[in-house]
Amino acid sequence: MSVVTKLTPKTQGLAPVATISALPSRPRKRLVLPGWAKGLAVNTVPPLMVMLVILAIWEIAFSAPGSNLPTPSVVWMESADLILEPFYVYGSQDIGLGWRVLTSLERVAYGFGFASIIGILIGAVIGQSIWMMRGLDPIFQVLRTVPPLAWLPISLAAFMDSRPSAIFVIFITAIWPIIINTAAGVRNIPADYRNVAKVLRLNQIEFFFKIMVPAAAPYIFSGLRIGVGLSWLAIVAAEMLTGGVGIGFFIWDAWNSSRLTDIIVALVYIGLVGLLLDKLVSFIGRVVTRGTSEA
Repeated sequence: MSVVTKLTPKTQGLAPVATISALPSRPRKRLVLPGWAKGLAVNTVPPLMVMLVILAIWEIAFSAPGSNLPTPSVVWMESADLILEPFYVYGSQDIGLGWRVLTSLERVAYGFGFASIIGILIGAVIGQSIWMMRGLDPIFQVLRTVPPLAWLPISLAAFMDSRPSAIFVIFITAIWPIIINTAAGVRNIPADYRNVAKVLRLNQIEFFFKIMVPAAAPYIFSGLRIGVGLSWLAIVAAEMLTGGVGIGFFIWDAWNSSRLTDIIVALVYIGLVGLLLDKLVSFIGRVVTRGTSEA
């Protein structure tokens, strides 16, 4: 709205008095972002701001001479090739971090896949029997607290090879939360669902796929989400001892060669891949359960 000032004498012999008359003007158009852009901004801007603050604090805190840890600028100068070229191949052991991550993910896919199938089946059976639940739950609670690396000597003695040993470590680490959560989900199936299955005279296979799995899906995917995170932790730890070309062995080799900047870059890769795995399982859970999954 524009404002125009007029000077009009109200009486003779008196000084002019200022009066204000408002003239209509065109309203300004406001920039309206689409819904997806607003969501993207809300989800990305705050983390980016926090990350910039952390990097600034890190740069200032370790920029003094004689510091034990490199600053972000030093990491970029010394290990930029690992960031910009993740899929280079200069030899059998001299490969980019992208290939190393894919190698580790292949082992995770086998171990976590087996754990998911077997864990869901065992959990479904246990969840339908209160006596089996009471008898096996204490054993599961004890075994799930065993650290992943504690299983490695047993697996090496059994398989006599590092690759299946690493897969077994992933399997035995991820299976317990899947079993426990699946059993809890099956036990919490509403009685009405079971009555409907009796009325429809569903057999065990039909009951499993049409009633049990959809009803217990939120619990199942909660266990899968925990299991995939433990799987990624287990493979990185196992590869440090078993060797190979995985991301875990790269960190151990970089430590032996005093390449701290390479270790920091590898940690960023590990964190990002772990986040993507978690989001992937969570997304699949929301699709399968139509948004009712707690995963």
